Amino acid sequence: MKLSAAIPALLMILSVFNTYADAFNLNGMAGGGNYAVPVMSFAERRFKTVYKQKYDFSCGSATLASLLSFHYDDVVDEQAVFVDMYENGDKQKIQQQGFSMLDMKLYLERRGYLANGFKLNLDGLIEANAPAITIINNKGYLHFVIIKGISDSEVLVGDPAAGVKAFPRPDFERMWENRILFLIHDKQTLADNHFQDKAEWALRTKAPLDRMVDLNRDSLAAFNLLQPGRWDF
Repeated sequence: MKLSAAIPALLMILSVFNTYADAFNLNGMAGGGNYAVPVMSFAERRFKTVYKQKYDFSCGSATLASLLSFHYDDVVDEQAVFVDMYENGDKQKIQQQGFSMLDMKLYLERRGYLANGFKLNLDGLIEANAPAITIINNKGYLHFVIIKGISDSEVLVGDPAAGVKAFPRPDFERMWENRILFLIHDKQTLADNHFQDKAEWALRTKAPLDRMVDLNRDSLAAFNLLQPGRWDF
């Protein structure tokens, strides 16, 4: 399905879409009655701190919603972010190219945050001590993810398609073509609390396989999934 046709259809579907948690019943326990006990599989645990994207082209909204909900204690779902960015954005461009980092920046400004894209390496992000959204190229598949933590050997990623997982640093560096990080930079206390979280490192699965430059609005608008853009610094 073409993106231009899929987005309006998705907006209709999202208005009635609901999800339900799985449970199982325990019968015959002392005291009688049925008990619904929630069950969390290993796959579900991987999505404990990142929303699973509902559609192939909604990773941008799922990633941004995850960043706010699980790193900045500002709970919002993928649907709300998707609809807001689409309704307030350049609809024709979004239908052709998908959401850009500029769409994310403007959404966050409407919500009271200061955010921007930066040219920054992984060691610089460790010093900044803040989660960041970026785009990786996994075998030709361009995809928004959250960098949740970094060690000497691994990069902890929140992937709306695969959950929380860890890449060996050399593998991540190969997929991280443009070295662009999108950061909220006015909520450092919250960022400190939720970056390099030990509980998130425990959820990870092994994935197969002048230092900072502030980006301008035109650069952020060009940085999207279908047209990554060219970078000159």
